Amino acid sequence: MSTTAALPTSTREIRLASRPAGRPAPENFRLAESTLPELAEGQILVRNRYISVDPYMRGRMNDVKSYSAPFALDAALDGGALGEVIASRADGRKVGDAVVHQLGWREFAVLDASATTVARTDLAPASAFLGAMGMTGLTAYAGLLKVAEFKPGDAVFVSGAAGAVGSLVGQIAKAMGASRVIGSAGTPGKVARLLELGFDAAFNYRDAPVRDQLKAAAGGNGIDVYFDNVGGDHLEAALAELNVGGRVAMCGAISQYNATEATPAPRNLMLAIGKQLTLRGFLVGGQRQHSVEFAERMSTWLGDGSVRYDETVVDGLENAPQAFMDLLDGANTGKMLVRL
Repeated sequence: MSTTAALPTSTREIRLASRPAGRPAPENFRLAESTLPELAEGQILVRNRYISVDPYMRGRMNDVKSYSAPFALDAALDGGALGEVIASRADGRKVGDAVVHQLGWREFAVLDASATTVARTDLAPASAFLGAMGMTGLTAYAGLLKVAEFKPGDAVFVSGAAGAVGSLVGQIAKAMGASRVIGSAGTPGKVARLLELGFDAAFNYRDAPVRDQLKAAAGGNGIDVYFDNVGGDHLEAALAELNVGGRVAMCGAISQYNATEATPAPRNLMLAIGKQLTLRGFLVGGQRQHSVEFAERMSTWLGDGSVRYDETVVDGLENAPQAFMDLLDGANTGKMLVRL
């Protein structure tokens, strides 16, 4: 057993105080403290350095059946985290290791070593393993290449393209030989950043109807692949511009996450019939078989500059709820992280 002196016996954590109705509010969260259990054989104590806040967490705040269990009331939230091992009773994990795990929203975590993955910080900075080198990157990679079955020469449209996943999708498509990559975002600054990252065209969806702007950006040639992070009017616009045999990877629908009433389906869904489209939803958990292939390719792309990534970093556990609320409002460019 390896340990360090003066180990913590408690941790601060963010708990779900009440379930949001619509947009989450500060009163839905509570900062609390809990006692840390003694380490059992095979367990480690981790000091979290970064925690991830992600759009999917909004759905887990509702008490409804979904692909991921809802958060419990008056209990610590959880999610991706990157931390440093400060005590270990497990083979294969030593003090000082950087590990990725799922007990975020707290400063310290006791967990089974088997529930962690060592971050290869020789390949990328530690925080990247919650973004470009982590589940975010795998979502972009597998969604584009495996779910949407991208092939060289395809024209690709990405919604929410300045976000953590979307920005990677566009760059991967360019690295893999896309004929054209188009992105949508919500501010002029984000649009400018997409062009810096190598997107061929980008537009601010607030400026004019998405359908009109996408048609203009496609230049009369349509699109072959749509990577959907937004849903709503973006999906409707993509259906109008998709070419025969087009494919849609349905990753998210952030435009609808805070809705309190049923949202209408795309009014032109019938186009999928005549165009022989494929619309396929996916979860990153079902794409883990591609992890090794993804890590090899992404580390190469990051190394040679083919892919770059942005991070929006908020300091302090107490500010995690606001970071999450800001994420849902589109305040981030790239990955939204909370640094502890």
